[in-house]
Amino acid sequence: MRKFAALAATAGLVTAATASADEGMWTFDGFPATRMKAAYGWAPDQAWLDRVQASAVRLTGGCSASFVSPEGLILTNHHCVAQCAQDLSSSSKDFLKDGFIAGDRAREQKCPGQQAEVVTQITDVTKPVTAAIGSLSGEALTKARDAQIAQIEAQNCTDKATTRCQVVTLYGGGQYKLYKYRKYSDVRLVWAPEFAAAFFGGDPDNFNFPRYNLDASFLRAYENGRPVSTPAHLRWNPRGPIAEEATFVVGNPGRTQRLLTQDQLAFQREVAIPLTTTLLSEWRGRLIAAGAQSEERRREAQDSLFGTENSYKVYWGQARALDDDAFAASLAKNEADLQRRAGTRYGTPWADIAAADRSLRNIYLDYYFLEARAGWTSDLYGYAKALVRAAAERQKPNADRLPGYTDSALPLVEKQLTDAKPIEPWLEEANLSFWLSKAREYLTADNPQVKALLGRESPEQLAKRLVSGTKLADPAVRKRLFDGGAAAIAASDDPLIRFVLANDAAARSLRQQYAAQVDAPVTAAQAKIAQARFAAYGAGNYPDATFTLRISYGRVMGWTERGREIPYETKVGGLYERATGADPFQLAPAYARAKSSLDLNTPFDFVTTNDIIGGNSGSPVIARDGSVIGAAFDGNIHSLGGNFGYDPKLNRTVVVSAAAVQQALEKVYPAPTLVRELAAR
Repeated sequence: MRKFAALAATAGLVTAATASADEGMWTFDGFPATRMKAAYGWAPDQAWLDRVQASAVRLTGGCSASFVSPEGLILTNHHCVAQCAQDLSSSSKDFLKDGFIAGDRAREQKCPGQQAEVVTQITDVTKPVTAAIGSLSGEALTKARDAQIAQIEAQNCTDKATTRCQVVTLYGGGQYKLYKYRKYSDVRLVWAPEFAAAFFGGDPDNFNFPRYNLDASFLRAYENGRPVSTPAHLRWNPRGPIAEEATFVVGNPGRTQRLLTQDQLAFQREVAIPLTTTLLSEWRGRLIAAGAQSEERRREAQDSLFGTENSYKVYWGQARALDDDAFAASLAKNEADLQRRAGTRYGTPWADIAAADRSLRNIYLDYYFLEARAGWTSDLYGYAKALVRAAAERQKPNADRLPGYTDSALPLVEKQLTDAKPIEPWLEEANLSFWLSKAREYLTADNPQVKALLGRESPEQLAKRLVSGTKLADPAVRKRLFDGGAAAIAASDDPLIRFVLANDAAARSLRQQYAAQVDAPVTAAQAKIAQARFAAYGAGNYPDATFTLRISYGRVMGWTERGREIPYETKVGGLYERATGADPFQLAPAYARAKSSLDLNTPFDFVTTNDIIGGNSGSPVIARDGSVIGAAFDGNIHSLGGNFGYDPKLNRTVVVSAAAVQQALEKVYPAPTLVRELAAR
């Protein structure tokens, strides 16, 4: 998300005191009802919160959603199902470009790799985790912590077919919570509009407002071949927003960094963000150039390009936020205040983090290219790495495995390995050659591990050989390797499997260095800072986002931009006024055909003061009566600094109105069966 210099004076307050105004991504077991009631004159009771929690859905693709019918119907964003639509497409059927309407249940199509999850229980497990850590340090600390987490997850989720357990670290190690989920591994696409309607305005309009985007789609959860029964669901309410009305956004914000120390912020500003923006910018150019070669390549690269452009803007906005002098000064002042209040009672946690930061700077490039981002976004490389590591980790006791390969995590690993999805060889080669060339560039050709990766081949030659020789595009091959375990991996002559095996020891060594030199000391230090924060400011602080269920409250409200009032909503008629006839402002064909039948005064998109971040995409926007009136899909330009702070005067959530979706279901992309299902009481 983006940020301009205006975001400064009021942002980042959570690091110094209790959250103010509409700031906060609150856990459901820590909702500040008293604070909201003081500001709004009303707050939801526990029964309201319980109903909403039971209706909220997390999608494994990194998005949020909600059940909106008793038969497993799920509302989310179009951009959250774009990968599914592209995976289901072919050269003769482009569901991303043309949209998808199932018509009936029999034609709803399974989304590869997708899983829907609903929180059923949240339990504080801080005591057993911190007891396991004790006074340990270095790699021993991370091993003890991870072993205890694996044990808690295994003990609480014995039915791995329908449940998933995840212990979540909050406040950097100040708290640990066990989230138990009811999971649905069969998720099918029901309805999606044309890409041109969902992303009208394209990259120029992204993170801006006014907007005219039908960024909404429907999925359905199945089990044993039948739609699941979901008596807990939100009531569909196809009305427009009301100025100043209270709204709630319920979803899974991915990550914020509002509790980072000054040293950690400096690392982001000086190292991590510049590296990422540079790489994403070049990768974007390569995708655009590839797409210009043919219409088929443009189609195959479209979702990758969309995600890359979006990510680039996110990091660009974060850089602008941290480069803003007033904003940076406010964060520094907040940390100084907390340090003054803490005194010496908690040891030297800020100095400990500074030392860990120096270690991180020494190993970061190696860790980034050889472990964290190895393979770039190559599906084939990801399959090979997961197969190799799953085989090795499954031979160990559950408590000794790497995170991501414990008994609680393996069912999702297996699903994503064995679900069928299309693989585009040229795009795989592009990913691998980009990664290998950038590793050589940043680590240098003299780096021993770069030499081990490339041998005497160029990045392009190696990428071509690996992609052309591997059989991992076939899900049956992947399943045989997964089921066969270590013996099958050892016996495999697949070039990509052999490549990963040859380099995995070096990658694992970097993981160990990171765990011992960075993760362990930072975890211990952040736990102490969390204690200092609780002592100084009480329990009125929310933890950083962790892609787990949160609730934020706010209201429908525009803002003032350089002396100009920005209204809180747009109307369908504005879509036709904004259209120019050229991409990305070209009308979707269905909207061009339907104009004469539409009520042009129907609310299209609107904004609220709710505090969100990436991962909240698809979150239901809920009215006071518990009904859903829209789906959050973006933030305005000022929210780009939301990773580090929140400004109630400027930060806005951008929402597609349920009224616009209803009109589209009735007149633009007719789905009468879906309309009847949504109307059921």
